[in-house]
Amino acid sequence: MRFIGLNGGIVDAAGAVVSVMDHGLLYGMGVFETFRTYQGKPFQLERHLERLMDSCRQLGIVHMTDHDGMSRWISELMEANGLQDAYIRYTVTAGEGLLGLPLGDYVKPFEILFAKELPVTKEDVYEKGRVMRLLSLPRNTPESPVRMKSLHYMNNILAKRELERYPAHPGGPAEGLMLTAGGDVAEGIVSNVFFVKEGHLYTPDISTGILPGITRAVVLELAAELGIEAEEGHYSWEVFSGADEIFTTGSVQEIVPVTTLIGSGDQSIVIGQGAAGPVTRALQSAYRRKAGYYV
Repeated sequence: MRFIGLNGGIVDAAGAVVSVMDHGLLYGMGVFETFRTYQGKPFQLERHLERLMDSCRQLGIVHMTDHDGMSRWISELMEANGLQDAYIRYTVTAGEGLLGLPLGDYVKPFEILFAKELPVTKEDVYEKGRVMRLLSLPRNTPESPVRMKSLHYMNNILAKRELERYPAHPGGPAEGLMLTAGGDVAEGIVSNVFFVKEGHLYTPDISTGILPGITRAVVLELAAELGIEAEEGHYSWEVFSGADEIFTTGSVQEIVPVTTLIGSGDQSIVIGQGAAGPVTRALQSAYRRKAGYYV
């Protein structure tokens, strides 16, 4: 990335700096969104901005942004970096404050916009699937009633570090699965999870403390349009590992089937026929049509 967006403008990456007094740095007071573009247009941008602004309100960060202005800023940054499509990260920090916990609202937040090349994902992963490993680290409970995509990201980082300690699997890079402290399936390190049993679609409920993912919400809507019965609830590892199909969702990697689960004691479980199942494929196609992406 040669250029980075700061507070509505674009600067050389070497000159992109944040104050040491920013409460995003000092106390993790800030939120972010990650998403991607299709044919140069950010997908589900309005929903991402709504989620971000709702989190800002809860944190006392006085911040408003609009779809059209953000779209222009993203386009300008992509053009500056020579990108046709991109991985986008938009961060809003609390801004500068005194050392110590705040007494009021943050009225001068700081905006950071990144646009980089989309990560390379082999197309066959959408058919052959990926590996998911059960982690020992539990999903922590959110600090707020509903989990925010905040700069307080320690649980995810520790989960990633645990995943990296395990030997590589021949099925390719794995995603980690976190359970709640009570043993319910929660989510992946960077993804929400779904599973299919006898044609019915299931996903952990928001009350498990998971992030209310944008792609997760879109998949539930597409399932309704396709006539696929869906349920949100609390599910054990035993129920999850006995699924006919499993897939993860995320704004950048979209819908990725999980065809191998690795449980405690390195037990390996093949899901379904070891390839994307019919419900997963139907949702993949519907999602890409909605996004305007065709292969």
